[in-house]
Amino acid sequence: MRRLLYLSTIFADLGAVFFFIAPVTAIPLVVTVLYSEWDLFLPMATVPVLLFTLGFLLKRLPRNERENRLSTALCSVALFWFTCAIVSGIPFMLGLRMGFTDAVFEGMAGWTGTAFSLIPSLDTAPHTLLFWRSFMQWIGGIGTIAFVIALASSTGLFQGKLFRPESREEPLMPGIISKGKAIWKIYGLLTFVAIGLILFTGLSLWDSVNLALTAISTGGFTPHTGGILSYHNVFLELLLIPLMIAGALPFRLYYLIAENRRWSLFGDEQVKLFFVVAAIGTAVLTYDLVYFGNADLPAALFEGVFMAVSALTTTGFQIADLQTWASVTLFFLTMLVFVGGCSGSSAGGIKLNRVVLGFRALIWWFHRLFVSGKVLIPFRSEGRIIPRATAELETAKTLLVIILSVILIFVATLVVLQFQQASAPLNDILFDVTSAFSTCGITSGYVSPDMPLVSKWVFIIVMWLGRLEVIPVIVLFMALFRGSD
Repeated sequence: MRRLLYLSTIFADLGAVFFFIAPVTAIPLVVTVLYSEWDLFLPMATVPVLLFTLGFLLKRLPRNERENRLSTALCSVALFWFTCAIVSGIPFMLGLRMGFTDAVFEGMAGWTGTAFSLIPSLDTAPHTLLFWRSFMQWIGGIGTIAFVIALASSTGLFQGKLFRPESREEPLMPGIISKGKAIWKIYGLLTFVAIGLILFTGLSLWDSVNLALTAISTGGFTPHTGGILSYHNVFLELLLIPLMIAGALPFRLYYLIAENRRWSLFGDEQVKLFFVVAAIGTAVLTYDLVYFGNADLPAALFEGVFMAVSALTTTGFQIADLQTWASVTLFFLTMLVFVGGCSGSSAGGIKLNRVVLGFRALIWWFHRLFVSGKVLIPFRSEGRIIPRATAELETAKTLLVIILSVILIFVATLVVLQFQQASAPLNDILFDVTSAFSTCGITSGYVSPDMPLVSKWVFIIVMWLGRLEVIPVIVLFMALFRGSD
């Protein structure tokens, strides 16, 4: 009985989220009306109607109001992303006659902010579905930001640090509602500014809106089969670099800048590391393109900057054919994709804060090996001394996520290789699997509608696990098969 109540609470929470998000998913119907694509009205309307119906029914389930566990929230989030991917695939099935697996793949790529696509020709696809793809990534991006901020706020190490300036002790936004409003305002403002800037490059309003939605959300979908290169616009490619970076930086910093009325981005450790890694990535890629690819220095530098930023922000915009790159260059790009952007942003990957925390933890542990057991070695983070118990717990969780991520990529690559009917380079498969896990979407060419069915489902699962950073999905399966103690 207790297990049933626990599961009922999960589904009730899930219903509340569906009930809230359903009206938002009706916005693409405006595009249907504007472009008179009436044959897509019912297929597109199935998404908000189905989500609203699910929300209405699930909300009525009994809940355990006495106990609000973190595990129930994690389970609800995991189910939300997977269910949304399935429901969001319905317009592709009805509008483009895509198969169920391909439609779910497209839906999962949309909600997770991954630039992979199995649509054969985007240039002939209806405007409604093209906007739906971009809009999914935009909603998924802000959903990820809210989820990461809420999850980080529940930990001992980051408690109260997300929306608090260095000189103040009281939280600036103590309530969830006020945090949500601030995130929406920042996200909307960045998107509006991005649309205006892209319009100055000479693109139409249609293209500008779609690219702005997917750039700020670090999603990477484009409305053309040829991607960014189809525009033949160097100015656009230059402009997308800062827009991708804007989506991959911690959103709490934008709030602090607005609150303090001063530029303080570089006061954050993650931001400093982001630009250091981006600079190193640019240097290595440029060198490799010149040395191995015999490219001219200016062309190699531009391609290196763009691809390094696209990989590190996990946006997925692509201006290079990776099949022409040397294996060592592709492997280095794989590492950039795996690391990803900053925590509290829409970027994917294991996040730079985990890299910093894991590195400090290793130094801390090894330092303690060379001193007496009676000597207390403090653990410092962002200028603060963290209690030993909290530090050990948080660093253990951080390293656990990193280890689980590596294991997941290894297993997924092995499964894809096992069921791959034709020979495919290991480097290409490993890169695309890592790109799926980090919700990037830069591809070496392996991901295509011609992939084996098993490979498509492996990528669907990997995108799902990667967007939620593994743990929520594990908690979900534990709740379904083991129950609550």
